[in-house]
Amino acid sequence: MQENTLIDVRNVKKVYHVGTVDVHALRGVDLQIASGDICSIIGRSGSGKSTLLNVLAGLEQVSAGEIVIAGKHLERMTQGELILFRQKRVGFIFQSFNLMPYYTALENVALPLSFAGVPESVRLKRAKRMLDLVGLKTHMKHKPSELSGGQQQRVGIARALVTDPQIVFADEPTGNLDSSTSDEVIRVIIDILREQKKTLVMVTHDQNIAEYGDKIIHLLDGRITDVVINETKITKQNEPIGSGN
Repeated sequence: MQENTLIDVRNVKKVYHVGTVDVHALRGVDLQIASGDICSIIGRSGSGKSTLLNVLAGLEQVSAGEIVIAGKHLERMTQGELILFRQKRVGFIFQSFNLMPYYTALENVALPLSFAGVPESVRLKRAKRMLDLVGLKTHMKHKPSELSGGQQQRVGIARALVTDPQIVFADEPTGNLDSSTSDEVIRVIIDILREQKKTLVMVTHDQNIAEYGDKIIHLLDGRITDVVINETKITKQNEPIGSGN
């Protein structure tokens, strides 16, 4: 294992029992992701990419194998320990945004800090800073229905970052956006995470989006078929982050 390895996946298997049938979602996955890496996991529907993301994030337990993150074995943790792990180390960006419809953008971003017991004045200050960072300084009081899809995902990005996580997991973060908005949103994510030296593990079916990664992992039928170190990755945009589409 390399000295700067943050995520170490060792012969991980995941089996779902559906009635009398065993569905093998992951079939002996080995993978290392370095601290600060932008890692794309690409594969068609049913390839196991979302399952891999879920076990890496501690949302599901593996059937066999080991997942070691920052020296801690996830497969040995209790449910309570996994909850603390996610609260302290992990941020999530979702395809469907997962925003509370009756909360403002500011309230949505502050929500994870509320769950962590952070005082209101502190969490609102942090949430404002994150919304400013993603280009939504003038949209803090807007509710999701008053925002475009791209703007809603920017709120989701701000929410993922507000707890200062070590790792951000993104499940098809541009899946509900058109191509131009997708490019805009993914650049926001990449620019901020590179600047903050955070690690991103992103699932996508879109090769164009995957190309933003330092490492591109191809998954098929629960197995890694190829790992590409991307020497031509797209770099930081020249223009400042705006409020988006």
